[in-house]
Amino acid sequence: MNFAARITGTGSAFPKKRITNNSIVKKMAKLGVESSEKWIFERTGIAERRHSEIGNKAEYNSSLGLIAAQKALEMAGKKPEDIDQIVYATCTGDTILPSTACWLQKKIGALNAWVMDINAACSGFIYGVATVEQFIKTGQTKTALVIGAEKLSVLLNWEDRGSCILFGDGAGAAVVEPVAFDSPSQILSSHMLSDGNLWELLHVPGGGSNLELTPERFAGHEHKAKMNGPELFKVAVRTLTRFAKEELKKNNITVDELDWFILHQANIRIINAVAKRLGVPQEKILLNIERYGNTSSATIPTLLDEAVRDGRIRKGQLLLLDAFGAGLTFGSMLLRW
Repeated sequence: MNFAARITGTGSAFPKKRITNNSIVKKMAKLGVESSEKWIFERTGIAERRHSEIGNKAEYNSSLGLIAAQKALEMAGKKPEDIDQIVYATCTGDTILPSTACWLQKKIGALNAWVMDINAACSGFIYGVATVEQFIKTGQTKTALVIGAEKLSVLLNWEDRGSCILFGDGAGAAVVEPVAFDSPSQILSSHMLSDGNLWELLHVPGGGSNLELTPERFAGHEHKAKMNGPELFKVAVRTLTRFAKEELKKNNITVDELDWFILHQANIRIINAVAKRLGVPQEKILLNIERYGNTSSATIPTLLDEAVRDGRIRKGQLLLLDAFGAGLTFGSMLLRW
């Protein structure tokens, strides 16, 4: 292989509507569910999140992805016609058919690209970057666009206080291009794994070909997310820690050598537990969970974009990405910026 790959541009986008903990408490109270702002913040680290307005075409999944993609292309100095490949990571696509990647392709005008969706939930962005990296290394792709975007607000059951408080909407994007195989700035390695035996920990029962939605199933919230929070917490902490250690060991890197640890923004307690197990100081952890909540596949790319644009991430720094998601799916990636 004559090439390595690196991220050359990032972008992000969020809906306008802010959903505070106070507004969630009031919404749940109308349904007879008790909670408090303090309880939500202490358990999650989230103060507010963004939710798209229903029916607002400017806040469709692909519309948010479009804004993020345009920003990423601008940073990378690329045009839509330069894109060879689009990988769109989402579990809340615009439509079942066609793929949300096709909707984005239409909107952005990337008519020279081949495109596809992947559904790895919160691990989706890492899966997407790792996928296009392989095409870049073999010379088949010169300019790839990876999107991680979600409209998780459509999956919320407001009578389930354990899950409805966590999730928000948003989109992040990255342009990935080839560099010389010995370039100091490149994706160094990635590690991915899935375990379908753990599917029940986080899933949406209805709406697929196995369980077509009927009025009765709709009334029973079968089209909404169901989560086993305590068990998911245990698996997440254990696996995120393991994957981070394996990524560092694979590259003969110590925690002290890392500049930034970028964890999936699922829950502040998970983030803190993993950091403690690894010995990562708080000042090396990037966070946006307080302002945006858990945006699934969008959390890592939006964090990247924010930190690149405000100057925290600089050329030559060493970054470790680490995520888990419904499936269950797991992914980590080490890169030199």
